[in-house]
Amino acid sequence: MHLRRVLGMVVLAASLALAGCATLRDDAGSVETYDPLEPMNRAVFRVNEVLDRSVIKPAAKGYRKVVPEFVRDRFRAFFNNLLEPRTFVNNLLQVRLNSAGMTFTRFLMNTTVGLGGLFDVASKHRLPRQTGDFGQTLYMWGVGDGPYLVLPFFGPSNVRDAAGLGVDIYTAVYLNPLNPLVDDGHHLAVDLTLGVIDGVDLRARSIETLDAIEATSLDFYAQLRSISQQHRRAELRKARGLEDAPQRLIDPEAPDELIDPEAPEEPIGPEAPER
Repeated sequence: MHLRRVLGMVVLAASLALAGCATLRDDAGSVETYDPLEPMNRAVFRVNEVLDRSVIKPAAKGYRKVVPEFVRDRFRAFFNNLLEPRTFVNNLLQVRLNSAGMTFTRFLMNTTVGLGGLFDVASKHRLPRQTGDFGQTLYMWGVGDGPYLVLPFFGPSNVRDAAGLGVDIYTAVYLNPLNPLVDDGHHLAVDLTLGVIDGVDLRARSIETLDAIEATSLDFYAQLRSISQQHRRAELRKARGLEDAPQRLIDPEAPDELIDPEAPEEPIGPEAPER
């Protein structure tokens, strides 16, 4: 338990330091990319690519080959359910009471009727999963994006959301519903194991999508930056009760003559169709 507290305090301190660097302006609707750290970001991006191609992607392919789809879906529902308490707390901090009530109901229903979260019963009863992370909470409190960042392992982000991620990691450990079932001496091992499986599962679900984006991008870095910012902007607008119109995914480095103005718009993020 002592080690978890030390790790948690380190993460929290780093996160608060990053939060202090964020600007206090509302730029969620901005279409401009603020990437003054691009050389460093591209270097981190290249390291992430090497790590992904050599370790993470092969592990994700092996996981998908060995573990049946039904079991993978149960893992996904289980991991999502573990994060509901964190989402609930952030919904309250954002004064999104309807979302907080829905998140609480989802957690209660899926934990009981859904057999510990293995089945997402709540979604079938018109209780969709809500967004709620600390980066989003900071945004609702008036903290601007700050510079675009590429984080090791975690990928596209910005200063505010990097700070929020640190707090989310810290709080997720202490809000983990499994804590009462695990001995103090094994908490860290359980948290790390769940984190690795969760990450591999998420990567396995995005193999074709990322491969397609890379194959059609003139600049993979710029394209992922654009897509991630559009996706995040849509999440932030939803937190304020606003809806984004579907957006076309355009390679920002593509020449104008290669962009078809008549091409249908393609939604991104959670509303995008599965491929």
